[in-house]
Amino acid sequence: MPQFPNLIHFAIPFFILSMLLELYITKKREIKTYEPKDAFTSIAMGLGNVFLGIISKALVLLFFYWIYNNFRLFTIPIAWWSFILLFFADDFSYYWFHRISHQSRLFWASHVVHHSSQHYNLSTALRQTWSGGFYTFIFWLWLPLLGFHPAMILLQMSVSLLYQFWIHTEAIDKMPKWFEAIMNTPSHHRVHHGSNPLYLDRNHAGILIIWDKWFGTFQPELKDEKVVYGLVKNINTYNPVKVAFIEWYYMILDVFSGKKSLKNRLLYLIKPPGWRHDGTGKISDDLREEWKKKVSSIQSQSSVNTKN
Repeated sequence: MPQFPNLIHFAIPFFILSMLLELYITKKREIKTYEPKDAFTSIAMGLGNVFLGIISKALVLLFFYWIYNNFRLFTIPIAWWSFILLFFADDFSYYWFHRISHQSRLFWASHVVHHSSQHYNLSTALRQTWSGGFYTFIFWLWLPLLGFHPAMILLQMSVSLLYQFWIHTEAIDKMPKWFEAIMNTPSHHRVHHGSNPLYLDRNHAGILIIWDKWFGTFQPELKDEKVVYGLVKNINTYNPVKVAFIEWYYMILDVFSGKKSLKNRLLYLIKPPGWRHDGTGKISDDLREEWKKKVSSIQSQSSVNTKN
């Protein structure tokens, strides 16, 4: 087995220094982005993720090895060109993992943790799931099957996670146009963390924003639509255990409580957040359409008043 360093552990001092620098910059610019309790909750979630990651990554690595050793279609060597191929393959996998995590409640139950903060700063990047590492790896199963070495895959997944740390900030407005066109940036990712109807379920990119542009989920950050961070319905708690598992509790409650068919019980795992079997719920697409109609109505009324 090739020996690659654990990049996340080495990056921890960099995370701390970066947050201190961001805090200094945002205070100087009078941007209120940090709230102590919220930041400490995010850091606690990050520490829990690192601890549980020791277990989950070991299990994932074993499963990847099982597929690689028994079912791989090719043997892709560990070389500079294979890392380039893996870069795109991993980022493609991340895009679909991220997108499905917003469209299926089973995956949202773990991913919601990352969106639970109503603030946006580098500490928010550390607000990571305690449960997702045990099952979201299925989006990467095709990589060892194709012939990428499991150790390479975990290394590239760490690289992707590290890249996404710096984009969780309001200290950077826009990057150069060519960079914004290709790469995921703070501006693009601010949109992703928005609870505004226009911004819901948009910009799922890991490193490359091109996937969102190709698959129709891209939304630029607009000057006249300030991002409102958090969830459509915020959980309003700083308790790390509640943050980690509250959506699991509500999801299981919806699956097993009340009188409903087996099909509807299963649909609570598959359908998007907000879906209700009795038609009373609203998913992101519904909220976006309502918002568009409201904006269109206001614009039409404004046009009539101007003419009069």
